[in-house]
Amino acid sequence: MRRLATATVLALGFATVPLLSQLPDVQRHLDAAREAAGNDHLLLFDRICAEAERIAAPRPPRTARRGPRPTPPRESWYAEPVQVFDNLYYVGMTDYSAWAVTTSDGIILIDAIFDYSVEDEVIDGLPTMGFDPADIKYVVVSHAHLDHAGGAKLLQERFGSQVVMGAADWDLLDERNPAWKPKRDIVATDGQRLSLGDTTVTLYLTPGHTEGTISTLVPVRDDGRSHLAAAWGGTAFNFGPDRERLQMYTDSAERFRNIVEETGADVLIANHTNFDGSKTKIPALATRQPGGPHPYVVGTDTVARYVTVAHECAQAALAGL
Repeated sequence: MRRLATATVLALGFATVPLLSQLPDVQRHLDAAREAAGNDHLLLFDRICAEAERIAAPRPPRTARRGPRPTPPRESWYAEPVQVFDNLYYVGMTDYSAWAVTTSDGIILIDAIFDYSVEDEVIDGLPTMGFDPADIKYVVVSHAHLDHAGGAKLLQERFGSQVVMGAADWDLLDERNPAWKPKRDIVATDGQRLSLGDTTVTLYLTPGHTEGTISTLVPVRDDGRSHLAAAWGGTAFNFGPDRERLQMYTDSAERFRNIVEETGADVLIANHTNFDGSKTKIPALATRQPGGPHPYVVGTDTVARYVTVAHECAQAALAGL
């Protein structure tokens, strides 16, 4: 009987994915996430609310990766650098973002993409925009995964750039000790104001995606007009059915949404181009008429709804456990 019960539970478990949305609490949060997404954040909704529905279903353990990760061909990831605001430049890849904040005393880089791509995108890209990569004074790493932290060591060693990361993510890198790990520089604190020249960015600890995830507010200018950009630091539920991490994530998302509303952040940037619409917004910049609407200036409500999608999808995952 015990064997039969176990087999039944496993069978039901693997069939749980389509059934989870039938649970009232799960469906309520999925509906709230879909409403918040509107037509602006559908890719975000499709990605992480689908993860929320899968998260309670048992899965076979992943096979550990052996050996170095192969480098994909350059034509599959390379993107040209682009000026997005007077003081903000996109220097990332087709799918993974890096943002250069230019100031009167150097550059703050938000995310350092991969170890194999940082040279082509950031180091070679900045001079085409009229900047010297040696002027990168700070590298703010949103979270300690290879696709956002991999290039930090090279910038640190070549230019003396100081790397900023949450304490838990510094610890994570110490534990895993990858070849691309930078030496420990600056440990970010919650609400930290990181100033360089005429610009101050504000860092918030928003644990969830990793326990040291950093979300950032960046003042930007469009033809002299001031705006405030918000970057939610970590998005996917990459930790499985972990109630504590999901609660951490949803609390962080709720808090950062409140920060967005209180500060009036009206620009959304992300560390993946699918999530903030960069794949359509960057081409739109090329055809923008002088004085016309800026594709990245979306308004505080739209930015807040983005974080609401993240919050409600996490709530749905919690309700499904």
